[in-house]
Amino acid sequence: MSDKRVILIVLDSLGAGELPDAAEYGDAGAHTINHIAEKVPDLAVPNLKKMGYGEIEGVRLPGAKENVTGCYGRAAERSRCKDTIAGHWEIAGLITETPFRTFTDTGFPESFIKAFENRIGTPVLGNYAASGVEIIKDLGPEQRRTGYPIVYTSADSVFQIAADVNVIPLERLYEICEIAREMLQGDLLVGRVIARPYTYIDGVYTRTADRKDYALEPPEKTILDAISGSGKQVCAVGKIEDVFKGRGVTDSVHTKSNEDGVDRTLEFMESCGSGLIFTNLVEFDSMYGHRRDPEGYGHAIEAFDRRLPEILQALREQDLLIITADHGNDPVHSGWNHTREYIPILLTGRSIRQNINLSTRSGFADIGATICEYLGVSWEGNGSSFLKDII
Repeated sequence: MSDKRVILIVLDSLGAGELPDAAEYGDAGAHTINHIAEKVPDLAVPNLKKMGYGEIEGVRLPGAKENVTGCYGRAAERSRCKDTIAGHWEIAGLITETPFRTFTDTGFPESFIKAFENRIGTPVLGNYAASGVEIIKDLGPEQRRTGYPIVYTSADSVFQIAADVNVIPLERLYEICEIAREMLQGDLLVGRVIARPYTYIDGVYTRTADRKDYALEPPEKTILDAISGSGKQVCAVGKIEDVFKGRGVTDSVHTKSNEDGVDRTLEFMESCGSGLIFTNLVEFDSMYGHRRDPEGYGHAIEAFDRRLPEILQALREQDLLIITADHGNDPVHSGWNHTREYIPILLTGRSIRQNINLSTRSGFADIGATICEYLGVSWEGNGSSFLKDII
């Protein structure tokens, strides 16, 4: 069996500029990478720049250019969405032709909310589109007084349930989310139900690392199925297992932070024999993009850049490292939601050519197709491999 491996790291929401149809989504002018760099003019990411981060079309980074040792480019999204599920699924070869339903303007129908309250045995608070950080500040006092869970949504197809774990224990919150996932079907089908636990200590609201996503199962085969079906490992780090509802995953670990995600990735790089290590680093999105904190976002990118040499050093002779994103979340854009953008593609490995511009790929699925060809796994789904350009 070949011992080739691909380490695929998704820097959650690190978009590379508005797509041609961004205005249809309210995202004209969005550029996550550039706007962070403008707010953090001394942004220090030398290792990403060596991989070609600053050479991607439309990307402008401060400081001197580095000698590029990797391959670089960007990819447009074919799916009619700008969310986590669609982004990851498309990377894995599954195009979402019909967007998941959203409830941004009106919240969820009163008839559903009543039925949901009957099922869980308690009223709920909220039921409108909001920033998760702001809604727990607004409704947290009422939750402590009543014990009722907070429900809310966003521009994404999500039903989110927030609870102070000292008011509603974590296991009960998960149980409530499972009921919601069961009920949100048919015309009310949403991409994800998300448990949003938090604490309130000394007047400060803090979301905990025990978030849990209840996603839909992919309706068709993805590269994860193809890889694991060929006898190779698919090692999932972070929320990857949740995003694919475990389909095609052979080993998994959830994480508490970006740093923890890098640590767990390095552990799999020690133990995984062949196949795919698929990592999501969610804090870029959850802690900085949605909270519209460009300075914090920039420092988080710098922190990842400082860990990148550890990942590069751990690469084996036949390893391929790919760094990308799943959508944008421009922290200087209006609102608090994802932005429709290109995603960056950075690749390196000991057998990979240096300083190759992959230009603009027509779909995220090209990444998945390339992974399968590199691993010698049969894939007849979406995407066009660019392996011949980088080997």
